[in-house]
Amino acid sequence: MKVEEVRALSPEERSKQLEAAHQELFNLRFRLSTKQLVNHRELRRVKNDIARLKTIMREKELGIR
Repeated sequence: MKVEEVRALSPEERSKQLEAAHQELFNLRFRLSTKQLVNHRELRRVKNDIARLKTIMREKELGIR
């Protein structure tokens, strides 16, 4: 998800996206530990999505943008 797309979401939608990303990260870690994960780059992508969501949520909280 791109930054512009995240900024266009409402705060409730961002919270839902963050929760979904955390759930996806949990599932990916579980698949990694059971040797079922094929593409290891998915972990990094989801972590970056979580960081992007949290950063934009914090910017909105502080009124930076």
